Amino acid sequence: MDPHETEPEGYNVTAVEAWIADNVVGLTPPFKWTRLQGGHSNLTYRIDDPKGRAAVVRRPPQGELLPKAHDMSREWALISGLGPTPVPVAPALGFCESPDVTGAWFYVMGLIDGKPLYSPADTEALVPEDKRRTMAWSFIDVLADLHALDPDDIGLGGLGKKEDYIGRQLRTWFRSWTSSAGDADYDDPQAHDLRDFLSANIPEQGPARVVHGDYGVHNCLIGADAQVVAVVDWEISTLGDPLADLGYALNQWAEPGDDREGAATMVPGFPSRAELAARYAERSGRDLSLLDYYVGFNWWKSACIIHGVYARYCAGKKSAEGVDMDNLRMRIGQALDLSAKALSFR
Repeated sequence: MDPHETEPEGYNVTAVEAWIADNVVGLTPPFKWTRLQGGHSNLTYRIDDPKGRAAVVRRPPQGELLPKAHDMSREWALISGLGPTPVPVAPALGFCESPDVTGAWFYVMGLIDGKPLYSPADTEALVPEDKRRTMAWSFIDVLADLHALDPDDIGLGGLGKKEDYIGRQLRTWFRSWTSSAGDADYDDPQAHDLRDFLSANIPEQGPARVVHGDYGVHNCLIGADAQVVAVVDWEISTLGDPLADLGYALNQWAEPGDDREGAATMVPGFPSRAELAARYAERSGRDLSLLDYYVGFNWWKSACIIHGVYARYCAGKKSAEGVDMDNLRMRIGQALDLSAKALSFR
């Protein structure tokens, strides 16, 4: 396909290619453009030049955006700051702050030879059973390595407020819950009770660290050796309590016995969440005696997030075509129940 005949969504190909030619070393237009899966609806494309060199270009979706959503400058700062560290990220190649080029900021990063895992089929295809423990240790070690970094030392000390991460999150997501309750026609008293319990029992936060915010196998590129070769989708990353990041990652790690059909880690050969937590504790030296709090907090937060998505569908702000609304509604209550279970709260 000639990219100049059919424009990739959100990109003025001629203008973007001219900008890359002037600002990114080692890439020569014209490019072949290929849409990539995932990425929080950001418009992400692989670009291949005539000499066989490839990169990735990424910009926000078109249309009106929520404040702080799809922040390309944040992602650029993170991959630039983390590039020299042990945390694997795609090389930062170029950042365009002029919306005149294609209507929004965008950046170019190196292409990494790895793939994320979205489903059991992905895992079966990409990670042999005898390599799954290796992959799991790489997954948790990378998170521990991220949390070992002092943000000030890598130029990321201004990424966000350092103090009261859990408190700020509780306030933000409870506002989301209450503001969505009308459109969703769903207001579970358990969401309120859990918020009160979580607010009254916030653990003392240690030194702030970079928290990814959505760390899971869907945002890790797995290489041919079953190692994490890059962590992607840094757009909601901030500074905060690293144990909250760990709790989220463990919640995403489905294991046999969970009601999580379709999760990438539901196939044989992976260690349990408890084993991952023990590995993190050993590598990081952190005290995980209050881990259940962070697990419960994240399930409560997930309930609020799903509730907000459900409300937008109900209000017609997003097309619900092809969406299993009953399942989505069920998942809100399921997340609240998992929060209560983790917190031994009834």
